[in-house]
Amino acid sequence: MFERKKPEVLVVGAGPVGLFTALALHERGKQVQIVEKERRTGTRSYACTLHAASLGILDGFGLLGEVLAKARRLRSVGLYDEKQRRGALAIGELVEDHSFLAVLRQEDLENTLVEALAKRGVHVTWNHQVARLDAHADHVDIELEKLSSDSTGYSVQHTEWFVTKTMQESVPWVVGCDGHRSVVRRTAGIDYPEVGPASEFAVFEFKTDAELGDEMRLVLAEDSTNLCWPLPGGYCRWSFQQPTEEAVTMRESREKDRDMVALPEGVFPTLAKDRLAELIAQRAPWFRGSVDSMRWRMLVRFEQRLATSFGKGRLWLLGDSAHLAGPAGVHSMNVGFREGLAFADAIAKGGDAATMAAFDAARLAEWRGLLGIADAPQGAAGTDPWIAARAERLLACTPAAGADLRRLLGQVGVDWKAPAGV
Repeated sequence: MFERKKPEVLVVGAGPVGLFTALALHERGKQVQIVEKERRTGTRSYACTLHAASLGILDGFGLLGEVLAKARRLRSVGLYDEKQRRGALAIGELVEDHSFLAVLRQEDLENTLVEALAKRGVHVTWNHQVARLDAHADHVDIELEKLSSDSTGYSVQHTEWFVTKTMQESVPWVVGCDGHRSVVRRTAGIDYPEVGPASEFAVFEFKTDAELGDEMRLVLAEDSTNLCWPLPGGYCRWSFQQPTEEAVTMRESREKDRDMVALPEGVFPTLAKDRLAELIAQRAPWFRGSVDSMRWRMLVRFEQRLATSFGKGRLWLLGDSAHLAGPAGVHSMNVGFREGLAFADAIAKGGDAATMAAFDAARLAEWRGLLGIADAPQGAAGTDPWIAARAERLLACTPAAGADLRRLLGQVGVDWKAPAGV
């Protein structure tokens, strides 16, 4: 199952964070293997925006050109209420070589990373799931299952998965990038508590003639958060926060999607085209664009969770395996890239107890700050009262982290202390 050379690190999960972590480990001279229970990369995404800092990271690996060729660049975040524009966060003013956001399909990002790894001789082992992990002082014993599928049915196709082969191996390190239901986290016995209220969003992606330019629109209504992302190809994505009691007719799993599923008109009233028009009229009447070629629509539940630790012994966590946040700031994936870099550095240094403890402490401190558990942002003296009243919401909705996030919030008079060392 493994490559010709026995891996030093097994990466579980081939989403963007897992793929990038494998790339970072390989560049630091580590033998790495990636396993993924699905059969290929995803076909759509929730986290489809790369922060300015993430673009700099990808540039360092020679991947920026390929990513930008498939992306739409955004240079500001417009701040709106239900009636008008109230301000903006100027991404273009960040002191970065890549002072913009890049919006692209997650499938395109994943394929770019898969191809970059393949050029380096690292290939994803698809259709394999971790059945068992036994962690020891200096290694982890692994049991992997190879999966095959069989599709049944006529009008409604159903895919059944079954195990065709079981394999055992041992590796020095395992890093779980396997999402919010992480097998690695559960095996390590690490708690994953909610640290804030969950939210439901009705999401619509459609083609439009609206003049959206290079700005993401963030609508901070009195009782909801709503956002409009311009997408490549003349499309846009509107996400409207829904009252929890009304958003129970359908929820989309946070599992990585492999197949596009079209929803029939009229089945889910929350997602009907008339409902979209109603939401736009109520929360963004300034949006004048057409609604054409509805590509997909869904209800998504976003939780706020933070693991009590990023790892234990030889088992470690990155990305959604360790944290979940809301959709506007796109924090989990982008911060996950930096976690992957930091993890690769820690392993390259030998992964001794002190190094891994420092890695864990830094990651927890950053996420306690991002999730507003510590050092919540506040409006400064003279800040627009509308902005000041929404300071904590802006923390979760600003597509940046660390010093970049502090700078962007400072543009509109919001004070926030980025965790030390981040």
